[in-house]
Amino acid sequence: MSLTETKTKPAYSLKQLVLYFLKLGYSGFGGPVALVGYMQRDLVENKKWISEEEYKEGLALAQLAPGPLAAQLGIYLGFVHYGLLGATLAGLAFVLPSFIMVVVIGIAYKMFGGLPWMQAVFYGVGAAVIGIIAMSSYKLTMKSVSKFSIEAIKQKWILWLFYLVALIITAVTQTEEVLLFVAAGFIYMIIKAPPQWMKKAKAANSILLTGIGFWNFEWGTLGQIAWFFTKAGAFVFGSGLAIVPFLHGGVVTEYHWLDEHQFVDAVAVAMITPGPVVITVGFIGYLVAGFPGACVAALATFLPCYLFTVIPAPYFKKIAKNVSIKAFVDGITAAVIGALVGAVIVIAMRSIIDIPTALIAVATVLALIYIKKIQEPQIILVAAILGLALKLL
Repeated sequence: MSLTETKTKPAYSLKQLVLYFLKLGYSGFGGPVALVGYMQRDLVENKKWISEEEYKEGLALAQLAPGPLAAQLGIYLGFVHYGLLGATLAGLAFVLPSFIMVVVIGIAYKMFGGLPWMQAVFYGVGAAVIGIIAMSSYKLTMKSVSKFSIEAIKQKWILWLFYLVALIITAVTQTEEVLLFVAAGFIYMIIKAPPQWMKKAKAANSILLTGIGFWNFEWGTLGQIAWFFTKAGAFVFGSGLAIVPFLHGGVVTEYHWLDEHQFVDAVAVAMITPGPVVITVGFIGYLVAGFPGACVAALATFLPCYLFTVIPAPYFKKIAKNVSIKAFVDGITAAVIGALVGAVIVIAMRSIIDIPTALIAVATVLALIYIKKIQEPQIILVAAILGLALKLL
């Protein structure tokens, strides 16, 4: 039964749904994979508000569309029984708690960022973040490109080619190009599953791809923030940290809004707060243009994913079966993850500055591999304590 055909009265009220996502927004640690798992456990298995079929449809749409995975799934589940209003309120409730947290942390960062204890905290945290991103890159590669076996690589060699090209270009040029990702998507779609209109065409077609500083901002900068973060929300495929290379290319390399260490700190802030990892855009926006910058950055990033979720939601059963769209997304995803690995190399070269930071990064990777129940915020806390101990004692 599709969304438009659902006639039975939902087993929950809109208020109950909003309160659930509000709670998940302020207490849901662990990144996109964990958050998606919490929704399945709570809403499908325990509360039985959402059917298994509806949940799987939402997860498929969230994986196919660009933008943050967990936020898109939350928006879709809000849409299931309460339409646009449910989608809007669920999305706002999910994002708002972590947005407030990163703005508060941004205020503290601007006020105390120059103090020795704050520098010491982020000395340790920055190194741990490199380890976390590296481990996330490995998991994303295994999940979205293929496993590291000869047979799997042979089967997915085109995706591996996109992956390696994006990795090398990102590492060498230290920038990330959206057109590279889109080109990978179109090429893979044409090779693996060309759409019907392309099969019928006899001639080649061409496609044109065209203080605390709370109120300190410039209108021109706000416009740049709006445009850049809209692109981030509209063109970046993959969950959680997949947006990092795109943000790094714009925030550090193109616009020079933040330096390398500030960018790593921004990623760290996303790790230590609950809710979607992508909320780091609020922290970045605050550092660049105060509270207005934080609001514009968050709105510009999440509005595309909201639209990409609610517009196709009623028709998604047909969209999900389109092999051309699946191939397009597979190509883009491979390039994006390759760029993420390239960005890890670039950031690590500038953030791993001595033996202690190298050891913290390696220990982070080992902890994520061998300590199954450990979560990123716990690692960040330990790294902060180590940073304080190494720098101040």
